[in-house]
Amino acid sequence: MRRYISLVIMFTLLVGSLGISLVSATSAFPYQAKVSSSALNVRSEPSLQSSVVGKLNKGDVVTVTDEDSDGWVQIKHNKLTGYAAGYLLSKLNNAGEESSPAASEPPTSGTVSTSPGSTATVLADSLRIRSGPGVSYKVVGSLSQGEQITITGSQSDWIKIRTSGRTTGWVSKAYVGKGAVPPKHSGRGLRGKVIVVDAGHGGNDPGMIGTTYETKEKDLTLSTATYLKQELQSLGATVIMTRTTDKKPELSERVRISEKADADAFVSIHYNSSEKQTSGILTFFYSEKKDRPLAQAIEDELTEVGGLRSHGLSFGDLYVLRENDTVATLVELGFLSNRKDESIVRGSAYQKKAAAAIARGLANYFG
Repeated sequence: MRRYISLVIMFTLLVGSLGISLVSATSAFPYQAKVSSSALNVRSEPSLQSSVVGKLNKGDVVTVTDEDSDGWVQIKHNKLTGYAAGYLLSKLNNAGEESSPAASEPPTSGTVSTSPGSTATVLADSLRIRSGPGVSYKVVGSLSQGEQITITGSQSDWIKIRTSGRTTGWVSKAYVGKGAVPPKHSGRGLRGKVIVVDAGHGGNDPGMIGTTYETKEKDLTLSTATYLKQELQSLGATVIMTRTTDKKPELSERVRISEKADADAFVSIHYNSSEKQTSGILTFFYSEKKDRPLAQAIEDELTEVGGLRSHGLSFGDLYVLRENDTVATLVELGFLSNRKDESIVRGSAYQKKAAAAIARGLANYFG
């Protein structure tokens, strides 16, 4: 018994000498938080490279049991236990109301660990991902301020990274740091939002021409864009079209219209072509953080429309996306080089379904 008491006294003295308070160290946890994103991956370890052990939906309430300096939190939900990005959770107060993000410390500069598996946050407004460690290498993607990345290697002043969207490449070490930034969500849906709808091509630029029925892409984009305008207006959005007639605005003019309007989102409508008999839908984004969430929300609704299936998301180094400060995406709604696709997309029924799906995606993104 004396030995036990002595050990307790020694432990108490040790804790005191380290300046640790057992009460203060544990009083912040556990606490309740609500999922604020449309979907939340729960991982086995606090790293983007770790396996996904479960998924939660927007509105699910979890118990946060721990938190680290990189913005990861340990959570429990029913029988599910794992790690998640803290900025995708909103902390609940004692009344069960949202108070603040679970982990919302702004990024701070400093030495970033280059150990494989460590995480970092983009500090620059925009940061290009390159195929190799230098400015002479090809740009393969783009990151925005606050976006988290996983480091997989390093060379001189460059670090090899992997994004949450599985894009890999190299970025300059000088523009990344520690911390995490919470995303912005208005929670008001499309009511009051300004959406720019861009009908691709026009005028003396017909775009792709169907190989079976000689359907002109510029005609399809304009009619589909008009249907999309009607859908968005019915949901309370203000819609600005980059063109309403058979004319061709320059790419710079399309971007200028978007930025001048201080738009909340920019959606460019196109139809595709390939030398192969490729079929289906493809959605493009440029910036991983700025654009990809919108592209994903729209693609989720375009999984299968009118008999055409989606091929998912793809990085696109496209002018109207790359040069646009507005959240932007470009959708290719079928291949005019494919007989089946062309026969489907030239009909108004398909275009209306596609427009409705895009509108739902936008509503989900802003919801």
